[in-house]
Amino acid sequence: MKKRSMIRLATLSLALLLFAGCTNSTNKKTAATDSKQSAQTTTSSVDLSKVALPQLEDEIQADEALIEIDSSAGKIKIKLFPEIAPKAVENFMALAQKEYYNDTTFHRVIEGFMIQGGDPQGDGTGGQSVWKKGFEIEPSNQLYHIRGALSMARGEATDSQGSQFFIVQNDEDTSADLAIQFTPEKIIEAYKKGGAPQLDGDYTVFGQVTDGMDVVDKIAQAKVKESTSGEKSTPVEPIKIKQIKILQEAK
Repeated sequence: MKKRSMIRLATLSLALLLFAGCTNSTNKKTAATDSKQSAQTTTSSVDLSKVALPQLEDEIQADEALIEIDSSAGKIKIKLFPEIAPKAVENFMALAQKEYYNDTTFHRVIEGFMIQGGDPQGDGTGGQSVWKKGFEIEPSNQLYHIRGALSMARGEATDSQGSQFFIVQNDEDTSADLAIQFTPEKIIEAYKKGGAPQLDGDYTVFGQVTDGMDVVDKIAQAKVKESTSGEKSTPVEPIKIKQIKILQEAK
């Protein structure tokens, strides 16, 4: 990937963190850094060639869930990984069952990066988890921010995840500078098709698009205007999430 594209993604990842919510906590940056270092230490202590990578599998397994986001732009099917990111999946499924996401919008779309939704206020500052409080990230050496990954948005603190989520849309090669001691070789290959590896270890990946990436691309390409934060990322014509259907629950 070109240097300027990588710099742009790094800048956007910071914006993602700051725009996802307003949660106050001391030593926020230190906590995020410690979390990433801990994830890398854990990763380097295992044989990554033997780690299961469910995002790369086409079939939906019995221990995975399958949901469908029915939006005004089209339908997106996503498989979820409750065995690896149990809190994030439980939260998302419970909110979907309560129809929490119905009639919300993809309030923030950035072509070449991601599309973000899940805020009932529609401006990126709201939303609660099913437990009415933030919860901690769940980094894993099995799940990565490859193109099509479903991940939890959050505020500055790593325990500020609520209801907001995003889908990685970038389709440019982001495999440069990835080291095999920290990233499985098959994931590095997947990053050649796009993704946001700079988010790995700092955000919770809990799903992967199985059908409807064309819809994700369509949403990302929507005409945008400035948001209340001054970022040009709010769709001019609202893109609504009509409902999120649960097609399969994990066994």
